[in-house]
Amino acid sequence: MNMTTDRLTGAFFLLFGLAMFFFVIPEYVEDVDRGNLSPKTMPNVTSWVIAVCGSLLVLRPTTHQAPDARFFIQATIYVALLGVAIYAMTLVGFMYVAPVLALILMIMIGERRPLWLALGVVVIPAAIWVLVTQLLERALPG
Repeated sequence: MNMTTDRLTGAFFLLFGLAMFFFVIPEYVEDVDRGNLSPKTMPNVTSWVIAVCGSLLVLRPTTHQAPDARFFIQATIYVALLGVAIYAMTLVGFMYVAPVLALILMIMIGERRPLWLALGVVVIPAAIWVLVTQLLERALPG
């Protein structure tokens, strides 16, 4: 990538993050009176992180080269896997699909240590379940 490409990409993400914060999140995320955190908290934080990182890319473009085709093939497989997992969650539920998805993703990125695989398959989906259903009082698919 050259500096112009980085700057254009950074400008896109800067505008995207700001649009999410000022237009999309206020319009589509509902306010609730119960719960410990507002449902807008995490989307707002994420949109600001995206906007700040985009502005940093505009101000300080990188000198990295574009990855080879193998990277894009792996990214396509990853996106397809996520799509299948999201569909499967609507059919059988988060608690059944999330551990399997975590295991597949960890193997895809090269993790082979049994302890880390077990932690990723058990602890991460359980932590997501606790945070979303108990702390935020929101339902997960299924």
